[in-house]
Amino acid sequence: MSLEQEKKPHALCIPIPVQGHINPMLKLAKILHSKGFLITFVNTEFNHQRLVRARGSEAVVGIPSFRFDTIPDGLPPSQNLDATQDVTSLARAVEENLLGPFKTLVTKVNASGSPVTCIVTDLLMGFTHTVASELGIPLFLFWTSGAGSLLCFDQYSYLLEKGLMPLKDSSYLVNGYLDTKLDCIPSMHGIRLKDIPPFIRYTNPGDEYMTQFLSLQIERSKSASAIIFNTFDDLDSDIFKELSLKFPPCYGIGPLNIIESKIMDKNIKCIKSNLWKEDYECLKWLDSKEQSSVVYVNFGSITVMTSQQLVEFGWGLAKSNYSFLWVIRPDLVIGESAVLPPELMAEISGRGLLAGWCPQEQVLNHPSIGGFLTHSGWNSTIESISSGVPMICWPFFGDQQPNCWMACNKWGISMEIDHNVKSDEVQELVNELMRGEKGNCMRKKAAELKNKAHEACVSPLGSSMANLEKIIHLMKTSSK
Repeated sequence: MSLEQEKKPHALCIPIPVQGHINPMLKLAKILHSKGFLITFVNTEFNHQRLVRARGSEAVVGIPSFRFDTIPDGLPPSQNLDATQDVTSLARAVEENLLGPFKTLVTKVNASGSPVTCIVTDLLMGFTHTVASELGIPLFLFWTSGAGSLLCFDQYSYLLEKGLMPLKDSSYLVNGYLDTKLDCIPSMHGIRLKDIPPFIRYTNPGDEYMTQFLSLQIERSKSASAIIFNTFDDLDSDIFKELSLKFPPCYGIGPLNIIESKIMDKNIKCIKSNLWKEDYECLKWLDSKEQSSVVYVNFGSITVMTSQQLVEFGWGLAKSNYSFLWVIRPDLVIGESAVLPPELMAEISGRGLLAGWCPQEQVLNHPSIGGFLTHSGWNSTIESISSGVPMICWPFFGDQQPNCWMACNKWGISMEIDHNVKSDEVQELVNELMRGEKGNCMRKKAAELKNKAHEACVSPLGSSMANLEKIIHLMKTSSK
């Protein structure tokens, strides 16, 4: 390593080992690199191998100033090497298995001639606080989910204390109890129990691990130097106001995909993190379609559904008579292959394109896309906002419920579909989204937010650019 590189600040970035967290962390790492940082990006060995299978060995070679490294997750070998690992098992591994390997890795990197000057970690990787403290390295947290969801997770203790959760029994899932409105979350008035991240809904004793895990990580986060968010002030200013009362300084520096797009270094631009092989042929198919005529459908990297739900979505899309691009992962259906019945495939021939995975940002920015049927993961939500695309939301878990609530009730750019999905409702909502009066109103609001998102990221005086410079200053000065 050159003397010049040794003098540069060195950020070690480690996401929680899930696709939806890896993607934004890599974007942040690339942005920091463009601002003069050396980068060490840490994946688990499991996801490192998935990346190699999806993108080839060159995907993890890096360059001298942007290197990849790995730590083991300590989990037994997976039967499906290209499926997301079980969430609860991953959470246990994070808490129980990663501390030792991570400390060993940081010590090794420190001995390599360019010591780590700051650790940038997913907020849910709470063990990194211990390593940072022991080694005297400043720690910066990255909350890759929606900002509003952090307020909701922080209310878990209140909901438990008041006896509102967990559920008494499984009947409470369907008897209307989850429609109860809450007044405990400032700036999210009218939010319902069903809109709170659902880990806390457990009905069986012994199922509380995820609630305990998440609550622990969030309490740990309150002692960090700062928390970074993939959002922008105009979108979440009221949320940030509430967060500032309980958490360290919060900085919205997103949408990261807009800032990342300005990076000029070709060696860095080509670094990608998708763990599934992307189908670029879909972009040629979209080229053949009229403007705003196609519905894009993608339920993310973790959402699973029953075969019946898959078929209901399929027939709803078919009956809408709109063209659609639908990403169907091999592991999308619980316990079996994600296959549509032959009669449905015949019905959608010529206007429905199915893909295993796709370059989502390019798809959402394609002029033929008129709407997005999504699981409301934050990456999908913020990318849809930055592209000006209105949504239909079918939230599954995690932060998706509050993201959906925000998009529908605060920003007015989405409609929610019932979890017990039926084809007639899919058809009705798709028609409304694409050509209805409410859909047109949502499209106008989405366009307004797109403009605000770009203003935040493009102008040197934009809020996200200003916050980014503040974070970089903190990272460079905290280590001195």
